[in-house]
Amino acid sequence: MGEKTAMLHRGTGAYAGYIRKKVLLIIILAVVMLFIALISIASGSSELGLGEVVAALMGKGGQQTRMIVFNIRLPRVVTAVVAGIGLAAVGCVLQSILKNPLASASTLGVSQGAAFGAAFSIIVLGTGTQSQTLDGITISNPYLISVCAFAGSILSTMVILGLSRIKRVTPESMVLTGVALSSLFSGGTALLQYFADDVKVSAVVFWTYGNLGATSWREILIMSLVVMLALIYFSLNRWNYNALQSGESTAKGLGVNVESIQIVNMVVCAVTASTIVSYIGIINFIGLIAPHLVRRLIGSDYRYLLPASALMGAILLLLSDTVSRLIAAPIILPIGAITSFLGAPLFLYLIFKGVKRR
Repeated sequence: MGEKTAMLHRGTGAYAGYIRKKVLLIIILAVVMLFIALISIASGSSELGLGEVVAALMGKGGQQTRMIVFNIRLPRVVTAVVAGIGLAAVGCVLQSILKNPLASASTLGVSQGAAFGAAFSIIVLGTGTQSQTLDGITISNPYLISVCAFAGSILSTMVILGLSRIKRVTPESMVLTGVALSSLFSGGTALLQYFADDVKVSAVVFWTYGNLGATSWREILIMSLVVMLALIYFSLNRWNYNALQSGESTAKGLGVNVESIQIVNMVVCAVTASTIVSYIGIINFIGLIAPHLVRRLIGSDYRYLLPASALMGAILLLLSDTVSRLIAAPIILPIGAITSFLGAPLFLYLIFKGVKRR
């Protein structure tokens, strides 16, 4: 009896250590994110020290420094954090419910569908025009853009979901379907631009580059609210995601309504991704990279994988934004191009790894 008790205590201690390591990694990621955020705020044409940034955030320091921090750099950094968290969480959940390691908002055509909807709103409905400000584009009705972006993304989502449920397509086929949908929506966007005037074409092109500096605190609040609600929903379903890792039959045996979980989660992912894309443009591969980077360190337990992926997404987008502002300063490179350079090599690696395994 004493031996069994000792074994039980050892098992409990080992599990507690296992949990502590995962929690510690999440805390480290959070600290790294905050540190990179401070560096990002300090970086720019008007160089600021970390001490000046911290003082400005605490309401101290010079008036010019506080103006630069609160009016220019802090909104950009908060946008990167919120968008990175949202896109990475969406990618993490899509990979679970579709059982596809290559699933994300960008690879499944969700982002491109949202971009087509936003372009339709800008060109046809006239909600966006080119401006001479630093933002480069003025949005007269951001709410209508969000609605149109959602309509485009939900169309792509329903096609993917329909194929997965009706035709029982393979994970590889779903990715190929996403590629086809991306091409379809990109072609539609190109046709809209062909019949638009130069000003609207310029506005759409600038928008599709991706821009973290075009958001006001109102848009940031909307994105934050949508991302927060999505994270709450994802967290409430973390055990369902774990069950799905063992297959649909096992998940159903554990009482999981697989069909309902897939439909509702796809809609939540579409709403989250389309809201983000409607305000900052196309940001590729964050949702694909972040979950895979942390999965090797923290495992596939969605209780810890989900928050770790969200933090890693924020870190990657902050790093990409900092690089885009510093590599050719004072020119700010398109953030979408920087994230694509990061994501494309990993995408190819995952494809060739799958081919080698077969």
